[in-house]
Amino acid sequence: MELLFLALLVVLMAFALGSGFPVAFALPGSAIITIALAAGTGYLFAGNTDAFFDSGGPAQWLSAGVTNFRGIYWEAERDTLIAIPLFVFMGIMLQRSKIAEDLLVTMARLFGPVPGGLGISVVFVGALLAATTGIVGATVVAMGLISLPAMLRNNYSTPLATGTIAASGTLGQIIPPSIVLIILADQLASAVDQAGSIRQTLYKDTTGELSMPSDYAVVSTSAGEMFLGAFLPGLVLVGLYMLFILGFALLNPKAAPAVHEEGTFTREFAVRVLITLVPPLALIFLVLGSIIGGIATVNQAGAIGAVGAMVMAGYRLKEGEKGAYSPAIIAIVALLGLAVVISFFGEVNIKRIDTSQDVLSLILALIAVSLVLIAIFWSGWRTLKLEDTLRGVMIDTAKTTSLVFIILLGAAMLTSAFRAFGGEHLVKEFLQGLPGGFWAQFLIVMLVIFILGFFLDFIEIAVVVVPIVAPILLADPSANVTAVWLGVMIGLNIQTSFLTPPFGFALFYLRGVAPAVVKTIDMYKGVIAFIGLQLFALGIVGFYPQLVNYLPNRSSLLSETAPPPQNPRLQYCIEKLVNEDFAQNGNGILAAIQVAEALDFSYLPEDLQEDLAEGFEKAREALPQMQAIHDAEEAVNAAATDYRPLHVEVRALERDARRIDTTIADLEVIVSRAGPNGIYTEAQGERAQSRIESLRTERDALLAEIPEEWDPVHDEFAAIQRAETQARRTYRRTADDAYEPILEVKAILSGADALAALEPDIAALKDQIQQLEPEAAVEAIAAMRSRVGEIEGSSDIRKGLTEARKIMRSREPNPEAAAAEIDNTLAALAADLQWRQRGAQELLPELLVYDQAINRNIGLRQQDRLPDDMALDVAACLSGHRDISLSF
Repeated sequence: MELLFLALLVVLMAFALGSGFPVAFALPGSAIITIALAAGTGYLFAGNTDAFFDSGGPAQWLSAGVTNFRGIYWEAERDTLIAIPLFVFMGIMLQRSKIAEDLLVTMARLFGPVPGGLGISVVFVGALLAATTGIVGATVVAMGLISLPAMLRNNYSTPLATGTIAASGTLGQIIPPSIVLIILADQLASAVDQAGSIRQTLYKDTTGELSMPSDYAVVSTSAGEMFLGAFLPGLVLVGLYMLFILGFALLNPKAAPAVHEEGTFTREFAVRVLITLVPPLALIFLVLGSIIGGIATVNQAGAIGAVGAMVMAGYRLKEGEKGAYSPAIIAIVALLGLAVVISFFGEVNIKRIDTSQDVLSLILALIAVSLVLIAIFWSGWRTLKLEDTLRGVMIDTAKTTSLVFIILLGAAMLTSAFRAFGGEHLVKEFLQGLPGGFWAQFLIVMLVIFILGFFLDFIEIAVVVVPIVAPILLADPSANVTAVWLGVMIGLNIQTSFLTPPFGFALFYLRGVAPAVVKTIDMYKGVIAFIGLQLFALGIVGFYPQLVNYLPNRSSLLSETAPPPQNPRLQYCIEKLVNEDFAQNGNGILAAIQVAEALDFSYLPEDLQEDLAEGFEKAREALPQMQAIHDAEEAVNAAATDYRPLHVEVRALERDARRIDTTIADLEVIVSRAGPNGIYTEAQGERAQSRIESLRTERDALLAEIPEEWDPVHDEFAAIQRAETQARRTYRRTADDAYEPILEVKAILSGADALAALEPDIAALKDQIQQLEPEAAVEAIAAMRSRVGEIEGSSDIRKGLTEARKIMRSREPNPEAAAAEIDNTLAALAADLQWRQRGAQELLPELLVYDQAINRNIGLRQQDRLPDDMALDVAACLSGHRDISLSF
């Protein structure tokens, strides 16, 4: 019966959407009606409202939907969602102020003489508008009104012209900033949590270990990472569009002729190109550049975009009038001034005003910020008064944002109902039962999303399908794909929904503004090639995940908050780089170790001598241990060839058996609650018991199919894997032990001058405590003790100060006794300085040379962050997908 109500849920949703019922009400309405019918049917025929639910009952699942509803509502301020109205505002403002129109007209004249130039200009402008507006409807309408007549007038093929405009308008769905990417990031954030739990459970079930290594965890994503991940695929798609149009024009010149216009390339036109092109490019740089550089979060970048669009609209609406560019010029000058202040004075913080220079920097910064605010309010006043632009933009932004959020809320209710009738389990069982593993599942999901794109809007697909399938795909360790890659792949696929008939919205938009001479069938013909190009781009990104993963990894590893080299997720790639370094420079590293061992450090304290000697010994051991890692990895790869087919077969059987165990556990609940006083009838209990016995037989039959050689083969392979894991752990421990003494001795010797500078202050302290009250003396001693403690290796020197403080804090303070302890501190300091200053002159320079030889290999894990060039190499290494299924 659960399947019947699940089918009813889908049919109700499809009927409501197909009949034109508003999406915002169709999704939650279908859920509520189906849950109510299931509860009523259960009460009438089984005497229990919970009877026809996969688990729980109507109250539980309705409350779950309301909880999801409230969760999205109350968390609407989070970055992934608050950016939506900001980017919508930016796009509508640029469209209403006719900046998009200027781009189209100017670029058409610029590219006109090239074969297919008008079409190429449409793609180019579509990409620019995508990066500044992201509003498909506005872009298609604008290009349809301006470019389509020009293309038809110059004898362009009608299918090519309409297909180019419709396809270029959809670029806003994949080129950031994009509402689709923001919604996908929001949905994937929840999916990652579910996938992490699934993978953790899988690891526990298959290995018996309670905790999974952290480098096997599912990596989450954010809207900023989705923007970065989609940037290169978006450019690939733009390139494919342009190449197709150029190739079409070269093969069939009559269908896409070059357009030569007299007097185009003049000085006035060059100025026009700059004025038209530079501001949108600057806005793109500010918005996306601030995200890529880690300067701003996505919602902060959205605010930058919204304000920038308003400033641009302020001068465009007054074009040709005196003072049109005044607010924009003030804003640019103020921003440049603020950049100069920061470059000269560093960080400006109103809470840290210590010197006259700080006061000056603050005053200059306040002046610059005030000028920016003046420019913003001036531009805002213009957009409010001229053609009532601001009001119209605000209303359209509110409508679009409300539509998105209401659909999100309705989808939360629908997803809850889908899970109530076991839909999630059904999808999971279907996908995991497919032969071919992850890639078969992935292709089926992509095919379903592509087909749904013929009938559903992109938001509906993103909020209904993604929460169901994403956890399953992300949890699979055989592909170990990243959430950002999966999101971009789904985003590219969803983009086709704007072009695929019968409900391709880009086609509807274009049909509404196209002249009567353009037939609808020509529009459908025109988009076929571009749909093919979108699918081709999907294949390129699927085969080369580095196109998606590299920029997010690069941004993360080069940012100020970059993970340290000891981060578990980085170790595999770091060890690959270190192994290559050892292979190339191993002899030089060994020679540096030999030179360092021959240094005279006999005058250092005994514990430091022992630490250094042990560190040099460990450094020698690190090279062969890295070779041991390489050999162990080769052994795993060699054994995996024969082991993998058996592993896949057995894990599939065990997975099916666990699925049956889950069903048995649910049925046992029915049996335990059946009877005169239970919530289930005796007949239901008997049927459940009979079903349990049948399932147990089925489960035992499945487990009996496991080959007899599985246990010894598995144990043998596990032993090879453990050898690799142990080799890696041994190397990491050895490398840390080899470098830590160098860090310690460097810090101690570097503090020689600072320690010597404290000697007169400590001597003066002895006289001060004779004159101070006990409480003041305690504070003075504590302050000096803290200053000494800031210097590495000063614990022996601090002992006297600690004892002096205790004496002055006692019931009977004794300044003379405290002074004697300070004398002990001075004596310890003098003894310490003898070897410390000698080491700073003789040993420290040699240790720095040694450090240079090993800090990018043996000592890499102990650095605060990866060097930039190595960070780029690690980012490239992390960008591929590594199969970790044999560890499960």
